[in-house]
Amino acid sequence: MSIKVEAEIGGQSFSLEAGKLAEQADGAVLVRYGDTILLATAVSAEPREGIDFFPLTVDYEERMYAAGKIPGGFIKRESRPSEAAILAMRLTDRPIRPLFPKGYKNDVQIVLTVLSADQENDPDILAVNGASAALAISSIPFQGPVGAVRVGRVDGAFVTNPTNSVLDESDLDLVVAGTRDAVMMVEAGAKILPESVMADAIAFGQAELQHSIDLQEKLVETAGKPKKIPFLGPKADSVVKLGDALKQGANEFVVFDLETTSMKPENGYIVDIALRPPVRPAPSAERRGLAAGGGIRHAGAGLPALPRCGQLQAGGPHPLHLRA
Repeated sequence: MSIKVEAEIGGQSFSLEAGKLAEQADGAVLVRYGDTILLATAVSAEPREGIDFFPLTVDYEERMYAAGKIPGGFIKRESRPSEAAILAMRLTDRPIRPLFPKGYKNDVQIVLTVLSADQENDPDILAVNGASAALAISSIPFQGPVGAVRVGRVDGAFVTNPTNSVLDESDLDLVVAGTRDAVMMVEAGAKILPESVMADAIAFGQAELQHSIDLQEKLVETAGKPKKIPFLGPKADSVVKLGDALKQGANEFVVFDLETTSMKPENGYIVDIALRPPVRPAPSAERRGLAAGGGIRHAGAGLPALPRCGQLQAGGPHPLHLRA
């Protein structure tokens, strides 16, 4: 079921829509501002063994069809990411990376795909808001949401999310990303403005991005999933205590470390499995018979219920695609 929330920001409609595309992702949001449309998806996997850093990947996908064009000439394929795409990835990464739990090491991948570009509203601001919204509605532990706006200054007045044509006349190009209470990231270019103006512009951007946070929180209320408890690896003394308990013949455990209160209490199942007698695997012919006749797969798992519903939509998200 598609869930959509929208509001007016900077004189244009800004909308977030979940449940329409990429439903197998942990979180997926379709972001639209003006006629620029971007799909943001977030997925996560269990941590790799021995990893000692947080593997967050942000991928920004530009496609020529977003501008109603098809690659032609000698090169008929999409090329490598442009400089603008690389900067958009960094712009998205910086404000969201600090908002994951300290010590969190699960693989997290965010893919931002530009579906439609109207040549006036830059998709990079949509990328930051979309990535935050996708993480916010997912089960991935994320201490957001984060909002982002671009601030321009024309004739001494601040402008929220100026279009490219307005930005040509602006003496300020400032991107502000932040949470409800703090500024997370600032990136700016200006034509020799005093510090007081820059400070006022940052405060203006922090106030304006609250509208995006309001929308994301509204979307979480209707489309959000319960957050998973993050697993933070045990310290050496915890492992020693676990080994001592095993030697004493204990058969019930709750692994918990006071210094890592976000650890999964259900880690005790590892010990439970270790103390069980080995199970004889059933021959392949027997397994096939159980699956076909009794609906039981290996290790007692049942057959998954596969959804059969689907939907089709004619046309693209914007008439730009009809020009190609």
